Amino acid sequence: MTRYNAGATEAKWQQIWAEKDTFKVGEDRSKPKYYVLEMFPYPSGKIHMGHVRNYTQGDVVARYKRAKGFNVLHPMGWDAFGMPAENAAMEHNVHPAKWTYENIDHMKNQLKRIGFSFDWSRELATCDPEYYGKEQAMFIDFMEAGIVYRKESWVNWDPVDNTVLANEQVIDGKGWRSGAVVERRKLNQWFLKITDAADDLDAELDNLPRWPEKVRTMQKNWIGKSKGMLLTFSASENDEKVTVYTTRPDTIFGASFVAIAADHPLSLKIAEENSELADFIEECRKLGTSEEALEKAEKKGFKLDLHMQHPFIDDCKLPVYVANFVLMEYGTGAVFGCPAHDQRDLDFARKYDLNVQAVVIPDGEDPSTFAIENVAYTDAGTIGNSDFLDGMAVEDAKAKVIALGEGGGFGEAKINYRLRDWGVSRQRYWGAPIPMIYCDDCGVVPVPKADLPVVLPEDITFDKPGNPLDHHPTWKHVNCPNCSKPAVRETDTFDTFIDSSWYFARFASPHSDAPYDKEAGDYWLPVDQYVGGVEHAILHLLYSRFYTRAMKEVGLCDVKEPFDGLFTQGMVCHETYQDKNGDWVNPEDLTKQSDGSYVLTKTGEEITVGRSVKMSKSKKNVVDPTAIIDTYGADTARWFMLSDSPPERDLEWTEEGVEGAWRFTQRLWRTVTTSLDESAIGMEEPKEFGKAAKDLRRMTHLSIEQIGKDIENFHFNASVAQCYKFANAIAAFKPDGSDGDKYALYEAIETIILITAPMMPHLSEEMWTLIGGEGLISDAAWPVARPELMQESSVTVVVQVQGKLRDKLEVAKDMDKTELEALALASEKVQQFVGDKEIRKIIVVPNKIVNIVV
Repeated sequence: MTRYNAGATEAKWQQIWAEKDTFKVGEDRSKPKYYVLEMFPYPSGKIHMGHVRNYTQGDVVARYKRAKGFNVLHPMGWDAFGMPAENAAMEHNVHPAKWTYENIDHMKNQLKRIGFSFDWSRELATCDPEYYGKEQAMFIDFMEAGIVYRKESWVNWDPVDNTVLANEQVIDGKGWRSGAVVERRKLNQWFLKITDAADDLDAELDNLPRWPEKVRTMQKNWIGKSKGMLLTFSASENDEKVTVYTTRPDTIFGASFVAIAADHPLSLKIAEENSELADFIEECRKLGTSEEALEKAEKKGFKLDLHMQHPFIDDCKLPVYVANFVLMEYGTGAVFGCPAHDQRDLDFARKYDLNVQAVVIPDGEDPSTFAIENVAYTDAGTIGNSDFLDGMAVEDAKAKVIALGEGGGFGEAKINYRLRDWGVSRQRYWGAPIPMIYCDDCGVVPVPKADLPVVLPEDITFDKPGNPLDHHPTWKHVNCPNCSKPAVRETDTFDTFIDSSWYFARFASPHSDAPYDKEAGDYWLPVDQYVGGVEHAILHLLYSRFYTRAMKEVGLCDVKEPFDGLFTQGMVCHETYQDKNGDWVNPEDLTKQSDGSYVLTKTGEEITVGRSVKMSKSKKNVVDPTAIIDTYGADTARWFMLSDSPPERDLEWTEEGVEGAWRFTQRLWRTVTTSLDESAIGMEEPKEFGKAAKDLRRMTHLSIEQIGKDIENFHFNASVAQCYKFANAIAAFKPDGSDGDKYALYEAIETIILITAPMMPHLSEEMWTLIGGEGLISDAAWPVARPELMQESSVTVVVQVQGKLRDKLEVAKDMDKTELEALALASEKVQQFVGDKEIRKIIVVPNKIVNIVV
């Protein structure tokens, strides 16, 4: 071929890899193992450019590690449960299973066309009873171990998806999928005790050095470990008491009110006799339970006919409010407000005309005159206006108040966590059934493991609101496993984050009768390199860390941290386009003009080009990977994804960038096919090499070393840049027919094929065959960089006379000083300025300068 035919070549090699099971792997203990995993996709029907970038990065690492002699596990599966399938069922009158599996088939074919080195023999889908049955068995194990419990609680309710959401699934007060404003409801729910692991989850983040610092920080903030105290206030009017949790006991002299949650026992008790308070409580429940919702909502309070005695000021009685920004789920469901040093408290105090007293004083300020207006002071300072605490450092004041509280019986030191237990009940059909049965006589009874999996019924309808399992005529009706009396199944299904919290472990032994085969699993886990989006820093990654600990606690596995290394890639972005009405326009519907502007292809209407943002269906700025592969080939798409920017940053998708990657693909093919001297195949290394050959060999071995390091460090764009340099050096090399030149050129061609193979595997396989490579390049070893060949063979030495530049000499590196002096004096240019003058001394800086002083 004079021109590389990507379509025919890529299909050929993909078929060969499949026929030979090239990437199928087992537990080969004679090799070091390496487990590479990208976050598995939801089968929406089409892969998108974010998938291509994510999986290309992981694939480069997988192929490189194979070449370095590792036994590499690189699996793929499908995060297949969830609301989109139910929405599609209702919209298109198709069963969720049919919709899901058709999408899986289509996306699998798309992924295969990109040439990823997945071990498809381990493929799994979380909606397969074979998978979720094992999940149900583990849930029963967790229940027996005390990790699972059921209770009535206030939950986030999505009124559009008609399901409960975890706090982490509420974004800005709205459902993470539907975008609907979340409400509060009280329901019986199943929970996993993630709070029991809070301290360990927090501490072990410090032992994950191969995780991005930003992800570890996000998780630490979400876990929210804080040191503070429980402080109990007593009512002035009666014997009521309110205990608050505070991290700032040092500000107690700045307290101006006590606020309790709408669902605090005291609030509910008073509301029984106070209809206005009952109405206010209902209003609070419409806010949802997320902190984002509370922060953005207007701060409101309902003042009670009650005051709390200040613990240190006899004549100070603090008013008590039921407040919409306090939740029972956090701390004790009560706070004391110090408006001067908390913006939320300050907003509340200004609204209700409460006292604002500064008690943390900035350096250089006078406590008697320092005042707070509309912005709380939250920086460092010294305690003031606080009686016996005056002049203390903040930490010393905290310790003093805690000690006095413990001594006086109204306080105690306390470590608290922001993290709440994980509610896993969801009111939907397309999820794994929770394996529990409710019996009037026996109570809650787990489904016997012999009867697992509890399989979803296929004959369901979506003609009624809510969960189809609730109104199925037969499925939920069963006999109690204990007493055989009529009973009913749990109709809630698992939160889909359970499905994705252990799939990486199942990949280690996907066909085992047990959820996890310890021999195989403990060989592969932990995952050595996990790749995915930073948007999963809290939800998926935190749950997975907890779930692995739970599996360890019930004896299923011996590891507790699932992912040793984590890389979070940037998003793929594209310009946005709008027509004259402001409607978004798809790039495929546009024609680019010679001046760089765009018009609608059909009508010629001018289009407004907007800023580049993450590709999304809503803004129609998506590019179909299949169209790119059809036009340019998979290797070109892979190359562009790796070349344009550092992989942790957002990538700007441009047509020019893709075309540039395609041109390099063709140029590399031409370079190899036109430069190859078949007589060099199998040649033994000669003893003599000319300067040009030595320079090319230096570039060859430097490239081996540099590209290997860059792949190890996820510096793929730097790898690409080095490949460009290397390819240019090969193209520029003009062999003189000597054995040294022949050998150096063939060595360079062989090497560039090997080191580009992880990035452009199809092209490399084709070129490997062309040069007589043995076997598949996918099975070939990474070349070895020889340190002695990476050194400069010659250097440029500057020759000066009286400190002024007179000549430059190309000489052997580390040339003998006497020989270098002789060469410098023999230069005709130097002789013009030395002549018959007496040479007083010659100064030599090795490999750099010769300065002749006359």
